[in-house]
Amino acid sequence: MRVLLVEDDVALAEAVKAYLDGKGFAVDHALTVAAARQLLPLAPWDAMLLDLHLPDGDGLDLIPSARRRAPQLPIIVLTARDQVSDRVRGLDSGADDYLVKPFDPDELLARLRAIERRRSGGASSVVTVGELVIDLGQMTVLRRDEAVSLTAKEWALLRVLASRLDRIHLKSSLMEALYSLDDEVGSNTLEVFIYNLRRKLGTGSIQNVRGMGYRLVGDGA
Repeated sequence: MRVLLVEDDVALAEAVKAYLDGKGFAVDHALTVAAARQLLPLAPWDAMLLDLHLPDGDGLDLIPSARRRAPQLPIIVLTARDQVSDRVRGLDSGADDYLVKPFDPDELLARLRAIERRRSGGASSVVTVGELVIDLGQMTVLRRDEAVSLTAKEWALLRVLASRLDRIHLKSSLMEALYSLDDEVGSNTLEVFIYNLRRKLGTGSIQNVRGMGYRLVGDGA
């Protein structure tokens, strides 16, 4: 899941980014409204985390341009403004959700997971495919009732594949979900992760649709 974090508190931004990176999210950070405007066209964002009080303006001023570029982009406002009038203003300006600082990172994670479920059309966070049981909420995988240990990047890749079983996922879209703009990416990195997942989940668990991409089939051979 690709997230744009717009936050001028560097310590908070680094903490949020580190936390979400560890959960398999790809996070890019902008300190100002101007910096966020530059980042918006550079990636297909899955969510925006938006502070309101920024050095060069109100974060809400960013919402119209974000909506023009991506009308369905989920926007969660993160702010110290805790008055009801502030929340109403944020939601009326086009934000989808609102978290008051200081917030529990687990609550932020839960809201991002809810966005993923809505996007995939799933009411439940548990996906069963073949002999695999994948809990997108708890970030757990069972194969033949045995827990499977995954790295953050392996989990990020599996989460994308599991969120839309009916879709063939292009290599480019999988790479975008795995890496932020500043990451250095090798030419065969995705293939390495696919290989590692197949080794852990079964050699037939991920199908390579030649010339198109990958999909999770849960063969588990």
